[in-house]
Formats: sequence, structure tokens, C-alpha cells
Amino acid sequence: MAVFIWKGRNRLGDVVEGERLAKSAADLTRILQREQVTVINVKKKPTELKIPFLKREKVPLKELAVYSRQLSVLIDADLPLIQGLSMLAQQTKNKYFKSVITQVRKDVEAGATLNQAKKKFPKVFDDLYCNLVASGEQSGSLDIMLRRLADYQERIVKLKAQVKQAMTYPIVIFVFSILVTIFMLWKVVPIFSGIFDELGADMPLLSQIMLAASNFIQSYIFWMFIGFIGFVFLFRYFKKTPPGRRAVDTALLKMPLFGDMIEKVALSRITRTLSTLLSGGVPMMESLKITSSTAGNVLLEGRIMQSRAQVAEGTSLMDAFKEKGQFPLVLTQMVGVGEATGTLDAMLTKLADFYDDEVEATVGALLSILEPILLIFVGALIGTIVISMYLPVFSLIAQFG
Repeated sequence: MAVFIWKGRNRLGDVVEGERLAKSAADLTRILQREQVTVINVKKKPTELKIPFLKREKVPLKELAVYSRQLSVLIDADLPLIQGLSMLAQQTKNKYFKSVITQVRKDVEAGATLNQAKKKFPKVFDDLYCNLVASGEQSGSLDIMLRRLADYQERIVKLKAQVKQAMTYPIVIFVFSILVTIFMLWKVVPIFSGIFDELGADMPLLSQIMLAASNFIQSYIFWMFIGFIGFVFLFRYFKKTPPGRRAVDTALLKMPLFGDMIEKVALSRITRTLSTLLSGGVPMMESLKITSSTAGNVLLEGRIMQSRAQVAEGTSLMDAFKEKGQFPLVLTQMVGVGEATGTLDAMLTKLADFYDDEVEATVGALLSILEPILLIFVGALIGTIVISMYLPVFSLIAQFG
């Protein structure tokens, strides 16, 4: 498969062009002809030099949510899709996203469906997005589907912000305290050490430990920095491997204080994603497959895929979720009620709202608990260094007193 640049005329006689993934130029020509495009020229796209550190091909979820809502409003106002896409491309500040929307517009103008055009950019429009757009196009309710997507994306953005709020504060305080401690051991403690050596002060055990730590940091601070950078890169590589991802995700769910919150965040995403897909008319099996990929945790992803296999064999979703206690009781019970009453998508939405509220409450509780704990930790860390430097002073006072 390769990317080809093509140019032609659509059924209205207008000149259109774009890029397509195809096996060969001849194969692409046949595809375009089926879409009622008279091909003028097809050529293979030249290889581009891509430098990952300089080229960012990413669209923030918040920006994608704004795009979805605006496109929904424009379609609901009976504005032609091509004109709506042109307007959104012009007002988008993200250069990469602008190029994506422009290419989508060109493909739609050439006769492709919106879903087909968006599938070319899986990093921007995932399976959930494309499936709901396809469902909207087939049912004639594209504006409604885009509005549901915008609602879903805004909820996920809000959830991520809550988690970020809970994680940022303790991490910043912890890192700051470690940096201050290293600085004091590197620059401040040696000054006191020189004074104590000149005066011949007796060094208590705590002071000796701090001086030994200070000497170690002065000798190996450069290698410590290199080691830290190396550890970060190795950890990122390890996390991308299947065993590494499983180990990290398992540790996250078992993490004290944060593990429960992380699980609730994942359950909120699972229930909201599944609800959005089912309400959009996506079949159950496809919905479960897409939902597993958005879980954000390999363990929960595996549980959903196991449930999917059981549903494929004829088991109800409630029984599949209930198997071996894979999901909380409240989730399985509400899924059961939804299946019995034919309102599964509505029940899943209520579950997602419930978990969102739980996450918000957990974040508030975590911050109230962590604040005094971190203050005590920082105080103990800095206080230990200060006390260790004053103990020899007391020894000198007793010696000359």
C-alpha cells in the first residue's frame, strides 16, 4: 500500500484533487472511477523527511470536541458539508488539524463519504468517531451523531482535567522537595562541613549520614542526572512493550490512594463510550471491540474482550460482565436492568455520570488528604537536614562551655 496524489473531475465537471492510500495507481484509478471521478493524473506521493521532535501531528481532544460541535451546528443549519468544512479549516489555528480538515474536504468534494475521508487520519479520528459518523451518514442524522461525539469528548476532557488536578499537585510538591533537598546537600551542607572540620566538632550519626550523602551527590551529580534521563527513556520504552504495559497498568490499579480513582476513571470511559456507540446504532460486538481500545488500561481491555467473546456465544452482557467479578456489582446490576428494559444505552450513560461524580468526589478527598501529608513530608525532609547541621553546633557549645 502507498499514498498517491490524484487529480480529476467530479460528476459536476469541477476539478478535484487529493491523496489516497491504494495498492497501485491503476487500483486507485478504478476506485475513483467507481466514485464517478474522471481521473486526469495519478502519481505516487514522494517520501517526506519527518523529524519527530520538530513535527507534531496531534490534535488535542478539546479542539476535536469544538470541531465536532461546530460541524454539527453547521450541518443542522443546512449548510453544505463542503462549505462547512472549508469554514472550519479557515478558523482552525492548529496547522496540522487545518491540513487534515482541508484534505477531508477535498476527498468529500471528490465523492468520498465523510467517514471514508476521516478514516485516512486514524490518529485524529479513531474508530469510535468514524463508526458514529458512518452511522449518522447512513441514517441521515449526521448532525445528531456529531453532537453526541462532542458531548462525549467534552466529558472525557473534563474527566482528564480532574485526574490531572489530582495528580499534578502531589507530583509538583514531591519533585520540588527532592530538588531542594539535592540542592542543599550539593551546595549548603559542604559549607557547614568545612566549618565543622576546622573547629574539630564531634559529628553525631545523623550528621555523618548527611555528610556522606552530600559527598556522594557532589561526586556523582552528573551521573545521577544522566542516570535519571536514561531511566525515563527506558521506562517509556518498557511501557510500550506488552509485558511492560501490563506491569504498569497493574501497578496503577493497585497504587495506594490513586488506584481506586484510576479504576473509576477507566470505568467512566468504558460506560460512556459503550453508551455513545450503542445509542449511535453501532452493533454490540463492534461497540465492545471499540470500547476495549478506549479503556486506557490493558487489564480492563482484556476483561471487555473476554466479555465480548461470551456475548458472541449468546451470553447476556450482564452475565458476561458478572463473570469472575470482573466489574463492580453496581455496574453489572444496572447493565442487567438496561438489558431487561431495552434502555441499555441510557443506563450506561447514568453509570458514566455516576462514575464521573465519584471521580470528582475522590479528587476532592485526595487533595484534602495529600495536602497535610505532603507538608509533613517536605518539613521532615528539610528539617532533618537542618537538624543534622545544628547537632555539631550543640556539641561545640558543650565542648567549649
